[in-house]
Amino acid sequence: MKLMCCGGSNGTMDMEAKNSNKEDEAVGKHSGLGVRHFQVLLLFFALTVAYGCRVNLSVAVVAMTDAASVNPDFPEYNWSEKTKSLLLSSFFWGYVITQVPAGQLARKYGGKVMILSGLAICSILNILTPICAKIGGWQLVCALRVVEGLCQGVVFPSTHTILSQWAPPKERATLGTCAYSGNQFGTILMLATSGVIAASPIGWPSIFYISGGIGCVWSVVYFFFGAGSPQECKSISAEEKKLIEMSQADEVSGGQEQPKEQLPTPWLSFFTSPAFLVLIVSHSVHNWGFWTLLTEIPSYMKNILGKDIKSNALLSSLPYVCMFAMSFVFSSISAQLNNRNCISRSTSRKLFNSIGLWIPMVTLVGLGYVNPDQSELAVVLLCFTVGMNGATYLGFNTNHIDLSPNFAGILMGITNGVANIMSIIAPLIVGFIVTNEHDPEQWRIVFFIAAGFYLVGNTLYVIFGKANVQPWNDPPAKPRRNSTPQVESQH
Repeated sequence: MKLMCCGGSNGTMDMEAKNSNKEDEAVGKHSGLGVRHFQVLLLFFALTVAYGCRVNLSVAVVAMTDAASVNPDFPEYNWSEKTKSLLLSSFFWGYVITQVPAGQLARKYGGKVMILSGLAICSILNILTPICAKIGGWQLVCALRVVEGLCQGVVFPSTHTILSQWAPPKERATLGTCAYSGNQFGTILMLATSGVIAASPIGWPSIFYISGGIGCVWSVVYFFFGAGSPQECKSISAEEKKLIEMSQADEVSGGQEQPKEQLPTPWLSFFTSPAFLVLIVSHSVHNWGFWTLLTEIPSYMKNILGKDIKSNALLSSLPYVCMFAMSFVFSSISAQLNNRNCISRSTSRKLFNSIGLWIPMVTLVGLGYVNPDQSELAVVLLCFTVGMNGATYLGFNTNHIDLSPNFAGILMGITNGVANIMSIIAPLIVGFIVTNEHDPEQWRIVFFIAAGFYLVGNTLYVIFGKANVQPWNDPPAKPRRNSTPQVESQH
């Protein structure tokens, strides 16, 4: 990573500075809040809904299998630890399948159609979860979660497709962070309230009714007010539309002859690009650590730290409150560095990715040596670990759009698909390692494995990662009426 003095320039920095100056002029003419910010707000709530529906089972399953001590008025299910791990990972079985197709479909039909249909169906299925548990046991709940995963597989590719249309390059990291911080907000809401809801008179089934109901409300709002691009939006001003188009012009090849949705997808170029391959690795190791903690923190809080369901839920949400807050802190720092041209975009991505993965690596090792009677220290380390993860929104998570604005949704679909194979494996590995959930040494192994992944993944990203538009963003294509078999020329 190469740091520059503020205002300094050479090589790539000169080019970025020139493009930055053009964009600064455009932004200056429309510096206030605009329609693009409202669209990002809608995406924020979309991801809030998505993660609320995704993580609610993490806390609900504690009450579902121990209703006697939480609220005996509702059904209790005698599910083993391995069955619970199976349920927690089943969502991702469907989730990984639709990632790549969702990126292609979002390019063809628009991100709005895909994200709206996926979340609307998922929200309805969430409402049906208690009924499925009653009539079909864990097997039917498992099948339901697979289908929910299929529906939510469209969310990240569609979000990236929409952001690539709405976000000027100068605002890309900030707007991307604002949208994706909805992940943490949804996680916070579910983890903080689920324990209270489960212990209340309305019981654990209401965890699913409320999260699914909110998703249905969002779907109605987005149907009327959401837009996949400035061209689809009727309420955007001519000035703001021109701002977005001008700022993105430098990332489009002057010789591009076809609309973006008609460009041939350069699959071979994707998988022979070191910059994209390390993006897959970085995304994957992040998911291993993130989902290991997200799915297992409630169990760790209960069995190692001895927290009851109410305090468990509140404490389990605290690390994600830190991540939510820190993502905006990091976004503000990034914006200042970029506005002053202190560091290149590539250096910025690697710097924040390193903060988001290497610092948690150290705290996870420390967490492995915390004794059960040091619950306060364990909570602090968990908060620090997850909080620092917020920096990755300014690292690998935005890097897809840097490499290829035209194919950002497909790139996110590929990396998120591969990364969420880790999300399937991680809870299963925890269930295999933690045979005695009250044994701190077994949990130590879980934390060490996650730390090792963080070390290797970010090291590769720092060495091979890039943040400039790749040549395959604008693959050459012949007009269809004169087309001949020249696929090789795309690569």
